[in-house]
Amino acid sequence: MKAAVISSPGVVRVETVEDPTPGPRDVVVRVAACGLCGTDLHILQGEFAPTLPIIPGHEFAGEVVALGAEVRDLAVGDQVAADPSLYCHECHYCRLGRGNLCERWAAIGVTVPGGAAEYAVAPAANCVKLPEHVRTMDAALIEPLSCAVRGYDVLRSRLAAQVLIYGSGTMGLMMLELAKRTGASVVDVVDINSERLATARSLGCTSAATSADEILRPRGWDVVIDATGNQQAIQDAIGRVGKGGTYLQFGVADYAARATIEPYKIYNQEITITGSMAVLHSFERAADLFATGVLDPEVFISDRVPLDDYAAALQQFQAGKGRKIQVVP
Repeated sequence: MKAAVISSPGVVRVETVEDPTPGPRDVVVRVAACGLCGTDLHILQGEFAPTLPIIPGHEFAGEVVALGAEVRDLAVGDQVAADPSLYCHECHYCRLGRGNLCERWAAIGVTVPGGAAEYAVAPAANCVKLPEHVRTMDAALIEPLSCAVRGYDVLRSRLAAQVLIYGSGTMGLMMLELAKRTGASVVDVVDINSERLATARSLGCTSAATSADEILRPRGWDVVIDATGNQQAIQDAIGRVGKGGTYLQFGVADYAARATIEPYKIYNQEITITGSMAVLHSFERAADLFATGVLDPEVFISDRVPLDDYAAALQQFQAGKGRKIQVVP
């Protein structure tokens, strides 16, 4: 089969590799679409994946074409979306139900071969069967949506919260849609990309600006979410949290990124700073939400490109052009 392979930092090519075979409780999925994500850029930079080469792609959906001997609840021909999370189920954090903090954390497309290929292997337990009205290639959006759902689990956002989101790429826009669903009274968006801000406006944000200084909220915001991973944006965002408010680090920052905090202000104003890591008990709920139409795939997916163009698609994503870019094997 053909697959995108990151062979060393900065080097990615589409190559011919062996077809995958399922383990006893695995399925082989013919990939309908695979989304690109900031994590893929980190892998390309040599972060996250402990060993290279790796076939990236942790956002994918497709058709089951082969079953392991012990698979009972799926059949060949089923259309599925795959949760890439691979927990050990044995370590301290897994036993506490915090698999996303697993001491042996692994993920399809990050530490084992992923969906940027014609076929991918996934545990049957990680696959959610899609209802007939959901187009399979669109369902690759379920994985990033499940991360956004996890983010709102961490926030425990209350009704009528005033929310500020940094970044109106795919993840920022998903947080915008969920903020509206969770009863926010205000959802403001900041981004330096005018095209992406236009999309945020079309989705009904309260205001969209290139700087939070342009938005009049003298008391700050109840909830501030970084969906950029950009060090400068993070530094600015932390200072926008109002008294009693919460800052969520949702964007994936570089390992070397640093931000300065004011400990006295955090104490005196009872500010909470928290993070949200990947997926935890949220994939099935994201699939249910997706099936209800919480996201419009035609808005969120800006580009679908052939697998052969994977390297160019990564470059486009890194340049901030478009929204969700998918490769279609």
